[in-house]
Amino acid sequence: MSIILTGSIAFDYLMSFPGYFKDHILPEHLESISLSFLVDEMVRRPGGVAANIAYNLGLLCEKPRLVATAGVDFSEYRQILEDAGVDTSGVKIIENKFTASFFANTDLSNAQIASFYAGAMADASQISMKELGLTDEDLVVISPNAPDAMIKYALECQELGVPYIFDPSQQIIRLQQEDIQKGVKGAHALFSNEYEFELIQKHGKMSAGEILESLAFAVVTLGKEGARVYKNGAVLGEVPAFPPKHIADPTGVGDAFRAGFLKAYVNGFDLLLCAKMGSLAATYCLEETGTQTQCYRMKDFVTRFRTFYDDEGALDKFIEE
Repeated sequence: MSIILTGSIAFDYLMSFPGYFKDHILPEHLESISLSFLVDEMVRRPGGVAANIAYNLGLLCEKPRLVATAGVDFSEYRQILEDAGVDTSGVKIIENKFTASFFANTDLSNAQIASFYAGAMADASQISMKELGLTDEDLVVISPNAPDAMIKYALECQELGVPYIFDPSQQIIRLQQEDIQKGVKGAHALFSNEYEFELIQKHGKMSAGEILESLAFAVVTLGKEGARVYKNGAVLGEVPAFPPKHIADPTGVGDAFRAGFLKAYVNGFDLLLCAKMGSLAATYCLEETGTQTQCYRMKDFVTRFRTFYDDEGALDKFIEE
């Protein structure tokens, strides 16, 4: 089973605020809010949801195919991804545009205020799933992207009979009600965090039961509480978060989780074990600043996994490969 990742490729501008956002917000004046935060640090790093998932899958010895749009400034980024084992042949360069940019400011409580500039991502609908030679043996991940592209990919996958995981995330509020419904109801599975799952219900005008009934499985991440896994419309179980050695930066943790989950899923593991692998991959990201700065060997991953979870020997195959 090949993994095809669609979604954003971006540069992340990550800032650290030495205080708490909540101390600067006056609830009684939200209608006229005007805030500026003087930050101590800023770094520029490669990011974007699809690219982050791809990088993490590369660490996990998979070779995902990244299918997305990028700008004229992508050449150095492409090399980083290819060095990590990512197939970037599906990346389309949009002339006269820069790669999308994500600006995130994180306070001392790990609360974030972020903005996203679409750049080349706005042209993602120029790509068609029909031109990729996909089969029902492939698995497409539809993560945050230009809204029109996300729905186009979902409908094309449905037409081609190619299974896809719907992961609308930050773009839920940009999608129309009918588009959310089309994306969810035709999907093989769904990824979201707890808040996003509520947003899907609100903006898609669907109950939790209606969302889950058409999916083979769904994964709802719960932050420091771990993740909840649904199968065939019912709760299969919850997986506790893997304890970090320390917390550096929460940016990209959800993307790393998805990579760990997908690595296990395409290798035929049960869904709860998939979530556990996702949890450890997420923790590796949480312990570093940036979404693609963590680095580990598969053998080390398995060794650390077994300090908290019991895989009953299932992960031996990754050491033997």
